[in-house]
Amino acid sequence: MQTIWKGAISFGLVNVPVKMYTATQDNDIPMRMLHKKYNVPIRYLRTCPKCEQEVNWSDIVKGYEYEPGHYVTFDKEELEKLASEKSREIRILDFVQLEEIDPIYFQKSYYLAPEENGQHAYQLLVKALETTKKIGIANITLRSKSSLAAIRVVDGVLTMATMFYDEEIRPKEEIPKFPKEQQVDDRELEMAKMLIGQLTTEFDPGKYEDAYRERLLDAIEEKVEGKDVTFAPEEEKTHVIDLMDALQASLKQMKGTTDKGTARREAKSKEKPKAAGKSSAKSASKSTARKRAKKTGA
Repeated sequence: MQTIWKGAISFGLVNVPVKMYTATQDNDIPMRMLHKKYNVPIRYLRTCPKCEQEVNWSDIVKGYEYEPGHYVTFDKEELEKLASEKSREIRILDFVQLEEIDPIYFQKSYYLAPEENGQHAYQLLVKALETTKKIGIANITLRSKSSLAAIRVVDGVLTMATMFYDEEIRPKEEIPKFPKEQQVDDRELEMAKMLIGQLTTEFDPGKYEDAYRERLLDAIEEKVEGKDVTFAPEEEKTHVIDLMDALQASLKQMKGTTDKGTARREAKSKEKPKAAGKSSAKSASKSTARKRAKKTGA
């Protein structure tokens, strides 16, 4: 991991020097924009419509259009001076319960690791948060943008999630033609609750996979090998008009899925262990495309 920020967490008169690392990664497969005729990457140029010349980064400033065609401009130095003097500080304002925060407020997650001279204070904050079962709500400036942040402990590591300010959450009243609350049928409600009950389980993030990404990687491999790309036809969905029929069909489908899953597990437990060589061969057959996609996402 690469350090993307250095600063300190402060609460009261206590300062905890930390380094910040990105906690998540984008696993999207990089696709270049090509000229269809020649299969070569296209380029985007920064041009000025007035002089029709390409503009260097050193000649670019940021501006705010206060009325059509009129701007006030700021260069990089001016914007840096406008940033808070405490831009290298994660200042905890309050401590709250995590359950009190709706997930709509969360943006991106980061790991916070201690600097060598702050390990004791770091462990003290970790233990205090774990003991009180609280999280810190803080202010931070990242990339010249002020943000709220939630500081909590995940597997013994201080983790920061940037948050939207309340004014950045759009009110539900802005949803066009959103229907008013309606009375629901008691029988339909009971069947919906039964369906939710059958689908309820403990959250295991490892069980969910990006099916589109896998299909795209398979298609890339086939094209690299010169094969025609084949697509398995999607299962046609039955359009059930009646809500009660849809609920009953869903419950029936869930029962069948559960029975099949139980049978597969029982059959699997009776199978003899397969030779290790087959697994190794499968692992070794990973294509360059998959390795490249994994490396790009890291």
